[in-house]
Amino acid sequence: MKLENDPLPQLLNNIDAALRSLVEAQVADKYALVESILDAARLIIVEDGGVAALESRSQTLDAAGVYDGTDWAKPQALIPALTPYALSSAVAATVTIECLSELRMLAIALGDYKHAEFSAEQAHHFLTQSIALNLELLFAASSEAARIKQGALAMVPRALMQHLAQRIGFQHIIDQLIDEIWRLLRQRPIQINPVKNMITQIAICHTSEGIDLGSSGLGAARLVSSLYGPTHESTGDPGVVYYEQRLASLDENALQAEALGFSRAMHDTGLVSPYHASFLRYILNENDYLLIDALGLSGTGRDGLVCYRDLIKSLISECVYPSTAQAVFGIAMLLERGILYQQGVAQSLWRQINLPLSAWAEARLQFMCDSTITPRTRLLEGVVCMLGSPLGIGQGNNPTCQSARALSIWATSDPTYLLQMITSIARDNDLTMHFEGQQISSRKCLDASTSPLPFDLDPVSMLLVPHLDASYLEMGRLCLGREGDPHRWINPEFHGWWVGRGFCINVDVATGHLIDLEEFIRNFHAHYHPFYNGNQPLIHPQPAGIAITDSAARFIGWHAIAIMRVALDQDSEMRVYFFNPNNDSGQDWGNEVIVSTAGHGERFGEASLPFELFTSRLYIFHYDTLDYGEPEKVPAESYQNVKSLIESSWGANRIAPSI
Repeated sequence: MKLENDPLPQLLNNIDAALRSLVEAQVADKYALVESILDAARLIIVEDGGVAALESRSQTLDAAGVYDGTDWAKPQALIPALTPYALSSAVAATVTIECLSELRMLAIALGDYKHAEFSAEQAHHFLTQSIALNLELLFAASSEAARIKQGALAMVPRALMQHLAQRIGFQHIIDQLIDEIWRLLRQRPIQINPVKNMITQIAICHTSEGIDLGSSGLGAARLVSSLYGPTHESTGDPGVVYYEQRLASLDENALQAEALGFSRAMHDTGLVSPYHASFLRYILNENDYLLIDALGLSGTGRDGLVCYRDLIKSLISECVYPSTAQAVFGIAMLLERGILYQQGVAQSLWRQINLPLSAWAEARLQFMCDSTITPRTRLLEGVVCMLGSPLGIGQGNNPTCQSARALSIWATSDPTYLLQMITSIARDNDLTMHFEGQQISSRKCLDASTSPLPFDLDPVSMLLVPHLDASYLEMGRLCLGREGDPHRWINPEFHGWWVGRGFCINVDVATGHLIDLEEFIRNFHAHYHPFYNGNQPLIHPQPAGIAITDSAARFIGWHAIAIMRVALDQDSEMRVYFFNPNNDSGQDWGNEVIVSTAGHGERFGEASLPFELFTSRLYIFHYDTLDYGEPEKVPAESYQNVKSLIESSWGANRIAPSI
């Protein structure tokens, strides 16, 4: 029951009146009204019941235009990893609008606000990560730094997090968070900082006094230990300096136990502990058996290490440090892939070790470095990680799916070409590509571009993506005036000779209507399905385009992927295995089209769907014009199934009107 002097009712009346005024206001008056709404919201949040009251107004706040013209305007564009910075800001408006945005996410996640462009599942996914990255606001006392920086404002994000945890259920958050971390790690991403941050927050909760998680987070110990104590001597997270002192007193058997412990944890999770990097540097000049055990190598990897011993030791010496520990996994997987036997790869890596960087490259990489490493070291770490896990490349929160896809294809099929590109851009700040015989200088294209440069990428992508994007856009400019989709001409020129020159599309570029669906579906079966293409396997990854939909099967946008292979899974179901550069391949695309990343024969980094379900989201693909297949043998039932899935999802509003 509210007390008579409770300020909350009046504050709510004030904000409701301001929202009504905002809807009717002229553009010139909106800024002042939004400012007054944020001031009122900040006061409401710290009142008993205030956060719940604002949650119930989430849709009204959005519809009134509180977020218009800000970074929070589109929930689908927000990044969970940035929420700690907004919530810890000393600017009251920034903290408040972030709180309101998270409450909007909560309303969407719980189904109280049905957003046209953001599903409940996507909102819940966002909140799970956001809460994980801000767990200290739930448990830890306010730090002195926070008190000095934010003062009384520090109470606002704490009230928000308490409300979010209560509404979703904290134990569910931790359990779902751990499941989410394992799901992401199964894809072996190169960019693991967000995952490491979430594991760190879980570790803080587990070690904080007065926090009893009960049965929640049973799988957390394995994740935490993989980073902070995977072996006997590193148990308890003693610190790298103290751990290195311990190593000096260990005999050969104890060192081997450490090596095996590190490799088990690394290959189990795909994460590398800083202690692992210190251990590898310590044993570098010992016998090779310890090095093999520490890297967890199979017969293929051992043979590569023996053949290229000096190169591998130089790579470890140059790029493996506690702050670049992930390079250990990159080197191990590089050896396991056996790519050092390909002509030119070893020589290119020797060149990379000693590669001087341009001023532009140094500046791009500098913010990723601490006082212990140089930009050259960080780049070398990125190189071995990309070559070791070519399907772990992600586009970050950037519209760069074409470039991320291309990097993955090159790292998979032509690593020497990729290494040459890295050299050209890192050293010379330029890349020469060709489009139908016409030379394209990426530096000239980049200088003429006004697009902001992406930053939330791996080290190699940090350098290459701006140049690749600029070159890709220039190829698009050269296609102006041509009829049809420019990907027909750009993809083979941009990616390489192995891209099929045949091209199929089921959307008319001019009208957006569906066209030639039956021909499209039958041709895709005839060129990619082993039962209709003469049982021919896919030799090289092929670029393709899909229509991304949300869990309600609503169209979100066009997206670039690479088809890696088509094969039967363990249940004898034909599946398409593909690479998705969007950092998270496991998604629900609606109408029971749920993308799998594990459990159906996927290799690390692959996503997969049953053949017909994949075809239902495909809108362009390439093929070899000399491979005909047997489109006439595709059953009418298969065609009708795919057609129905298209027309009940992204194609619902694209059916051409009858004449």
